[in-house]
Amino acid sequence: MSDNISAAPASFYPKSMIPYDPAKKRIAIDMDEVMADATQQYLDYYNAEFNQNLCKKDLKIGTKVYENVPAEHRFRLRSYVFRIGFFSHLKPLPDSQEVIRVLNERYEVFIATAAMEVPNSFQEKYAWLSHHFSFLDPMRFVFCGHKYMLATDYLIDDNPKHFELFQGQGLLFSANHNLLETGYERVGGWLELAQKLL
Repeated sequence: MSDNISAAPASFYPKSMIPYDPAKKRIAIDMDEVMADATQQYLDYYNAEFNQNLCKKDLKIGTKVYENVPAEHRFRLRSYVFRIGFFSHLKPLPDSQEVIRVLNERYEVFIATAAMEVPNSFQEKYAWLSHHFSFLDPMRFVFCGHKYMLATDYLIDDNPKHFELFQGQGLLFSANHNLLETGYERVGGWLELAQKLL
């Protein structure tokens, strides 16, 4: 029995907004903890549920949020990413919109966000990027697991594991959980990154 599925009209598919320019270098940018403040979202959810007042300044250097709560709360905190709306309400990190807008004029900018472990994040991440970074080309949003296959000159990420097999230059974007990592070129924020790449 054949599938009776009609092809979607051409207008259904998003069109690339920015023409390919072989003269431009390519940058891949991670979303969570680089563009979007996921740490604060975890804290907001946790504090609301458990009537706590845990702040970023309370987090031990080199740890993730769940490592700073009682053991009996950790599973609950780590499950927040599976809640509908978690990614929809993330706040952009300071200066990210302004700097990425300029980078987008001088480089080919791709957003490479790991989404395989949280399948429900696809739609919310796409909507979040389209809303907060509407000047970016949605055809350059890459939802992935591993990132070593990215053929870009730079990869800006808060997780150093993505640099291990990456062929370009990795730039470790500072976040509390990676502050003890060494061996990678680090950027402390978007203004510092602007000084390096613009």
